[in-house]
Amino acid sequence: MLLRTARAALYVVPPLEVLLLVVLVAGVPVPAPVLVAAEAAAAAVLALELLVARRLYHAERRGGAGRRAALSATVDHLVPPLVRRLLELEVKGLAAIALFAVRRRPPVPPGAVSAPYAREQAPMLLVMVFLMAVETAAVDLLLVSLDVPAAVRVTVLVLDVYGIVFALALGASCALRPHLVSADELRVRFGEYLDVRVPRALISSARQARNYNEGGMVSVADGRLVVAVSSQTNVVVELAEPVTVTRPLGGRAEVRAIRFFADDPAAVVRALRAPAVTA
Repeated sequence: MLLRTARAALYVVPPLEVLLLVVLVAGVPVPAPVLVAAEAAAAAVLALELLVARRLYHAERRGGAGRRAALSATVDHLVPPLVRRLLELEVKGLAAIALFAVRRRPPVPPGAVSAPYAREQAPMLLVMVFLMAVETAAVDLLLVSLDVPAAVRVTVLVLDVYGIVFALALGASCALRPHLVSADELRVRFGEYLDVRVPRALISSARQARNYNEGGMVSVADGRLVVAVSSQTNVVVELAEPVTVTRPLGGRAEVRAIRFFADDPAAVVRALRAPAVTA
């Protein structure tokens, strides 16, 4: 019961604290009782989290876990999986922007064939970022002209800027994480958000097949994983046995076929049809 309360509090109190911070930064006067109540709630939640974390940590230590393993297990128990996954994606997205800006790309394993897929979506993302930037400026000017309270203006501005950063992170991470075909496996990726490893031994067929009407970027339906770019896929891989895939938000599903997009689908199919040569 105490653990469930602590996890539920992480969904509620931190967002409210962020909202209060935005209001204060915007210069909006906040009544003293509201500030006191907010800080008291934050302190109570912090005390609760520390209490539960201490109990979980000592339980893991009594079970024989080392310090690092006990700390990791405590975080896993205390922080909801969805929150951990979202935070992980945010950090990786920001890191991808930094790596892309300094032109540092993760190395391709020796002997592997790289299959980029970001070229098709780059123009769309650039247009989207430009329009979002224009919209951000236009909406802010409109809110100023309407004398909208500063708290509302700053909140809208933060959300708009976050949308721009997310689009940049998506583009950068997709450019840095191409699909890979190695002697052992096929890795179908979508930036930092998806990484599916398929053993070459399970691939029964690979062919080019273009589809322009895919729904969503990453989806699973009827035992088929679809990883689309601009609503397109052009490579189909059939599997002899199902493999388990982890979706962007952590959900799992079994699939027997994968449709994905590659800038050069012919090269991907050739690599998959070629005999797997091991060192």
